Amino acid sequence: MADSSDSISIDMETSSLGGKEHLVKTSSGFVSVAIYGDQEKPALITYPDLALNHMSCFQGLFLCPEAFSLLIHNFCIYHISPPGHELGAAAMSYSDPLLSVDDLADQVAEVLDYFGRGAVMCMGVTAGAYVLTLFAIKYTRRVLGLILVSPVCKTPSWTEWLCNKLMGNVLYYYGMCGLIKELLLIRYFSKEVRGGAIIPETEIVHSCRKLLSERQGPNVFNYLEAINGRPDITEGLKRLQCRSLIFVGENSPFNSDSLHMTSKLDRRFSALVEVQGCGSMVTEEQPDAMLIPLEYFLMGFGFYRPSQMDVSPRSPLSPSSISPELYTPESMGLKLKPIKTRHSQM
Repeated sequence: MADSSDSISIDMETSSLGGKEHLVKTSSGFVSVAIYGDQEKPALITYPDLALNHMSCFQGLFLCPEAFSLLIHNFCIYHISPPGHELGAAAMSYSDPLLSVDDLADQVAEVLDYFGRGAVMCMGVTAGAYVLTLFAIKYTRRVLGLILVSPVCKTPSWTEWLCNKLMGNVLYYYGMCGLIKELLLIRYFSKEVRGGAIIPETEIVHSCRKLLSERQGPNVFNYLEAINGRPDITEGLKRLQCRSLIFVGENSPFNSDSLHMTSKLDRRFSALVEVQGCGSMVTEEQPDAMLIPLEYFLMGFGFYRPSQMDVSPRSPLSPSSISPELYTPESMGLKLKPIKTRHSQM
């Protein structure tokens, strides 16, 4: 672990698990990492989409009791925020050097080095999914598995590039104004939950809008510029040495990108779950749709969800709890074949 002078720990009173936020110094600046759970367990790292942090990108999933039980029972959670996206972050300067997506991926590696972590499970949403996929390509032995939500692997389409350029110009001159928030909400959520003139927006969209108001314009601008300048990493997907589970909303602006990415992954070790009537941010809009696929995916690594909340987190995996056949590569290939699995709204 790095010298203690390289990190600042801040108690987070909102966490019942004794979570702490660390500001870790990397070669390209400080990175905020919020840690939840027992650090002796395997690590699950998360990385959010544009203008979000773990509170606005993964809270819905972790507030789902079954998903929370599954993840916190098996992992220590390391929520990594893009530079300047943590709660209470000060505004960066537009004159600061812009980081590339390679810089962001390298920051992830430096954070893991600081905490002394080896191979980890990764979970990212759209821009965050790209960063973690790039991290997995560059540091193949450090990734156990990829859980990606509405991921992208190609350069931006002309539509996305122009939209991002528009957002970048507005951010530069006007900051986090109403137009920026609306464009971001369209990026995250389906039209059904965003509401309209007659139907009011849902509480989840209202909460996200409030959290977006806390972001600093220059900080979002820097992340936006990095992701808008991303290279095509399709060929690099062939070098991945881990299993992948991809979720994508049927109504996500990145639906076709995610389907393209799935088609380029090894069919034996990847799976696609397309969630019906959902936007990009499945973690917030329909987190329940993620539970069963996550359970099957994690079974392949020997993880499981306890049947009772009071089960000791250190209790050994019961041989009778999971069929032994699920550990075989052949079985995992069947469980994780990249077919389109629709999860309809309840």
